[in-house]
Amino acid sequence: MNRVTAPVRHPSLWRNRDFNVFWLGQALSVLGGSISLLALPVLVLDATGSVVQMGLITVISGVAAIATGLFAGYVVDRTDRRRLMIACDLLRALLMGSVPLVWLVAGPRIWLLYVVTALVTVLKTLFDVAYVTAVPNLVAVEHLTAANGRLTAAFAFGTLCGPAAAGFIAAAVGADWALGVDGATFLVSALSLRWVAFRREGADASRTAGPEPGKLREMFTEGFRFLWAHPVLRALTVLLTLLTFVTLGATDLLIFRVQEELGRSEATLGLVIALSGLGVVLAAFAAAPLRRTFGFGVCWLGSTALIGAAVAVTGVSRSLPVITAAAAVFMFGLTLGAVCSLTLRQEVTPDALLGRVTSAFWTVHGASGPVGAAALTVLAGRHGVPAVSVGAGVFCLLIVGAGLLTPLRGSRTGAAPAQGPAVPGPLGGIRRSSRR
Repeated sequence: MNRVTAPVRHPSLWRNRDFNVFWLGQALSVLGGSISLLALPVLVLDATGSVVQMGLITVISGVAAIATGLFAGYVVDRTDRRRLMIACDLLRALLMGSVPLVWLVAGPRIWLLYVVTALVTVLKTLFDVAYVTAVPNLVAVEHLTAANGRLTAAFAFGTLCGPAAAGFIAAAVGADWALGVDGATFLVSALSLRWVAFRREGADASRTAGPEPGKLREMFTEGFRFLWAHPVLRALTVLLTLLTFVTLGATDLLIFRVQEELGRSEATLGLVIALSGLGVVLAAFAAAPLRRTFGFGVCWLGSTALIGAAVAVTGVSRSLPVITAAAAVFMFGLTLGAVCSLTLRQEVTPDALLGRVTSAFWTVHGASGPVGAAALTVLAGRHGVPAVSVGAGVFCLLIVGAGLLTPLRGSRTGAAPAQGPAVPGPLGGIRRSSRR
């Protein structure tokens, strides 16, 4: 008589203590990160009055992220991930907390912001890669979708509330103390991780599966070869490289436009950016049904057209409600395109190659972002935001036109299944919009 093994039933997410502690800790950390998203460029602008200097911060962040991305996966696979995440949080808390202390004792030191930006970006990239691997080691396979949905909700919450909080903190006590608040949230995140246990077998397996140092270059090359051999991914990589050239510096243009050219307060600026987060939330719910209905090509090219129109309107309008609406459209387009491209790679890439393909994809198209941010902010400093924004918008529409001549035009690859909302996680940071 054969014995029938009963299926293993795992407790619901609400009864999963480790995941709930992780989720709450990261929700607060995301809120703090969203505060810095606005406070850092505002602090640079207050200290220098230069949109070029503000753009340089963006360039430094982009370059550091690209450089770290080349080895972050290897480091995560060869270390204790929980300890790595805690170390990254503690170091980021120390770095962010140093800014208000230095400002208080010695006054503004712009060089410190450059150093802090570079180091924090390195730590953030390492943390983000470990974050992605953490979730499967906290929940059962059947709960992954629900777990990612709840983490997505935390991301949307931070996008909505963080910039507004940053604006009020900066207006009340200064943007430097807003960075200090972000540092405090990293301490909470580190403390929460101290009470989280990852499944030992998942962490051990991933550490022993990592590549040897001498094979890092081959890993990148193999991923790039797959990208280039796939017609749709090849076209997407080229077009997204061009689009990233424009989008990475778009937030800097918005900040300079509202605060310097229109003379609005930091609190008002924070409210504008916070309300733009509604576009993220809407796209999170709309991405799957839109892609099922229209296919990948129409959704991605349509999102690029929305981005171009929004950038142009943001730069030329003097109406704050119109600028806010355009910023929300920009975030909607950015999120829709990001979800579609992420899903496409997951659908067409063999699982054994997915990490290498993703690394190559991010590195190639992300490399244009810092150059574009520098170019846009330098031009804005010379010619004003309106002219540069219109030019950027036209450039986006040219990308759409070029896409109509590629396989993207009729691509309906992998209709997305019905599922909960999804937006880019930590590795798809909307602010810097370099990973889609």
